[in-house]
Amino acid sequence: MDCFWMIFQYFQSNSESVMNGICGLLALASVKMYTCFEFSCPCLPRYNMAYNLGIMFVPPVVLFLCGLILNRQSLVMLEEWRRPQGHRKKELAVIRYMCSSIMQRAMVVPVVWIVVTLLDGKCLICAFSGSVDPKKFVGFANTSPVQVQQLLAKMPCKDDELMRNNTSHKAVSRYLRCWSQALSWSILLILIVAVFLTRWLRPCFNQATLLQAHHWSNYIDIEQKIFEETCCEHSRLFAHKCILHFFESMRQEIKLHSFSLPRQGEGAEGEEDLLQGITDQDQVNKLLKMWYYEKPPLDVSQATQK
Repeated sequence: MDCFWMIFQYFQSNSESVMNGICGLLALASVKMYTCFEFSCPCLPRYNMAYNLGIMFVPPVVLFLCGLILNRQSLVMLEEWRRPQGHRKKELAVIRYMCSSIMQRAMVVPVVWIVVTLLDGKCLICAFSGSVDPKKFVGFANTSPVQVQQLLAKMPCKDDELMRNNTSHKAVSRYLRCWSQALSWSILLILIVAVFLTRWLRPCFNQATLLQAHHWSNYIDIEQKIFEETCCEHSRLFAHKCILHFFESMRQEIKLHSFSLPRQGEGAEGEEDLLQGITDQDQVNKLLKMWYYEKPPLDVSQATQK
């Protein structure tokens, strides 16, 4: 279990290559999920569109939320946005940079799902078969409006008895599939052009501001991880001292059972240095409260002089 937790924490790191790899794996997983998914159109006039729009847009929302959960920076960004001012000012440019980076990575997998769904065409055929103009096809000449709606709703169902004798079944399916694939390629082209323009127009803007935002977004993430690691180390030493104090108070009873206790002062000096004089619960709570409400300024000149 510890191994899986370490792998999860590694994937949540701030490394861009790791996060890009996660986005690629999730994109491939979404394609595999869709190919393994057994599509079944209800072929009912009132349910076709709701069912297929749900298939087209609900999984992307779920995958988008998964992308936000897996990205460690999403939580770091929210904490940085909501924290009090303290001794350190909040840079809105850094928060915007982090938000943009998070959204870009989280949107990759939902877009892949929507593009693959439209390329396949089954969802759009099932959803909009009832919206096709029957006058464009020859198979609806001698049918009433109610029968026309029933026939159009059953277009995706090849095995239905009404479709076996209908000559417009393939024509309607091809018509909607062409629209679906055209829409898919249009979305893909728009996204590629947008990425291309973003890459090529970026040098036209202030690169110093972008570099600063990138640097301090990495700093906030690394600072949070180091603080958590330091808190874990202090908690371990604090718990160790508390347990030793408990056994020290029970020395007489432990001697009756012939247990041996470590001598007083063994390893205490090193642990006291790591505890930094924070030796009770109130001090720990005060320290954590000060870290949250009064973030220290980003100035290490005094520590360097010492």
